[in-house]
Parts: sequence; C-alpha cells; structure tokens
Amino acid sequence: MLNGFSDLLAFHLFKLVPGTRLGEAIHFFIYDTLKIFLLLSTIIFVVAVIRSYFPPEKTRRILSQKRQYLGNVLAALLGIVTPFCSCSAVPLFIGFVESGVPLGVTFSFLVSSPMVNEVALILLWGLFGWKIALLYIGTGVTVAILSGIVIGQLRMEKYVQDYVYETKVGEMSLAAQTFKEKLRYAREYTVDLLKKIWPYVLVGIGIGGFIHGYAPADFLVRYAGKGNPFAVPLAVLIGVPLYSNAAGVIPIVQALMEKGLPMGTVLAFMMAVTALSFPEAVILKNVLKMRLLLTFFGIVAAAIVVVGYLFNAIL
Repeated sequence: MLNGFSDLLAFHLFKLVPGTRLGEAIHFFIYDTLKIFLLLSTIIFVVAVIRSYFPPEKTRRILSQKRQYLGNVLAALLGIVTPFCSCSAVPLFIGFVESGVPLGVTFSFLVSSPMVNEVALILLWGLFGWKIALLYIGTGVTVAILSGIVIGQLRMEKYVQDYVYETKVGEMSLAAQTFKEKLRYAREYTVDLLKKIWPYVLVGIGIGGFIHGYAPADFLVRYAGKGNPFAVPLAVLIGVPLYSNAAGVIPIVQALMEKGLPMGTVLAFMMAVTALSFPEAVILKNVLKMRLLLTFFGIVAAAIVVVGYLFNAIL
C-alpha cells in the first residue's frame, strides 16, 4: 500500500519518470518517510510505556552493582530498554556518578543507551531480517561492556569534573502511575519526541534518497568496499559529524547496503553515527575533563573499528 501511494505521488502527481535518478530518489524519500514515521509512531508509543517502568532512580539503583564486571553487563542491557540518545543520556550519567555507580559501569550505559536503540533494532529487523538485527544488538552490547570495563580499569575518576559529585539530579517516578496515566504519558511522549526528531529523520531519509538515486555503486564500492583496507575507520570518521538518532540513520544504512558496501563497514558507520557525536562531546566536556573525554571517544571508536573489520572478515 505504501509503495503504491509512493508511486502515485512521485510518478503521477509530481510527473517524475520511473528509473531516472531523480525519480528513484524522490520515490525512495516518499516511501521511506511514510514507512519510518508510521513505524516510529507505533514503536515509540510502546517503548514509552516500557520506559515508565524504568524511571531514572530505579535504573541507578540497579546499576549500583558492586560485583566486578556484572555491573557493566547490567548497564549495557539496561541501555537497550532506556531509550535515550547520546546527548540525553548525559544527565543520567551525572546521576549515576553522584549516586555511587562505578565510573566504568556508567560508561557502559552511556555507550549502550544510544548505540543499541530498540527503535533501530525493530526497524533493522523489519528491513534486513532477524540475523542482521541480532548482529546489531550483539555487537553494540559487546562494545558497551568492553568500553566500560576498559575505562573502569584505567581508574580515571579524577578526570570527572568535581561539581558532578555534588550534583543532585531530580527524581521523576513514573512507576507509581496507573496504567491509564502511563498510556497518557506514552502518547504525550510520542508526540514530543516526534516533534524533536522529525528533522533528523527527514535529513537521514534525504541523504538515503540521494545515495539511492545519485551515488554510483562503483564509486561507493571503490572507496568503501572490501578492497579498501581503510574503509572501516573512514566510515567511522564520516559517521561522527553525521550524527543522527538511530531511526534517522536507518534509511542511509539501507541505501549503503543496496549499493554493495560490506556489512561490517555499514555497521561501523551506523554505530559511529548513533554512539559518538559532536553535540555529545560538547555536553560531555562540561562533565568530563579533556583526558577522560578523549579516552572515552578513542576507546569507543577503536572498538567500533574492530567490530567493522571483524564482520567484514566473517560475512
């Protein structure tokens, strides 16, 4: 139905010619815009209801696990069900540190929450199948756990800004609400979130549409294909300034895969876009001293590159 409606708009209303670069790019943009926003509206609502059972104070309490490495695993897993982007997870980071959660554990959450996004997981499942979706979630959680363990072992607590330990983050408990109130919250949250992210989604779909219609396959394969040993780090470097939410980057991922890019390279690009960003760095600079900030970005970027090379080798 969506494909037929997209045909109607692109090739009948706008009088574009099927098979041409412009026609295919506009058709891709219309179809993916309808599909992504339809999926987002449904998925975000469901996620918001789930989120109401995991308020910040409960998350912080669970993450205060003192047993070695278990806290990192719990933090990475909780990051999946707490739908925060890399920037909005920073206030929780302050709350975790202030409440005594180990620094390495907080970083496992800070990586996992935006990288292993449940919206992107469901979208990937629908677009590429369960194997790619599980590959995405498995590698994302692994990167989050290992990054947090490494940072924890480095004992870099002194590189957190001093005021963080004195900050009191406000509590907002949603768990005490009735189910009807949770549904009302979910509806309001869905509307508010869509208002905030729709430009990023449209930009992502627009870039995907341009790649789909205009970027020649031989160019992409030549510079980011298996023959280029630096394709994975290049994808990571490009991904950071192209920051978007996970849902917004899915159309770009789809277009890149259609053009023949290896899965590991595309996966590295997607992880860099969602887990590392300039806006996140600006916010974290007010929380972390430069040495810890650079260490965090360096470790996560290196882990993403390793993941990219690994899956290029085995797929």
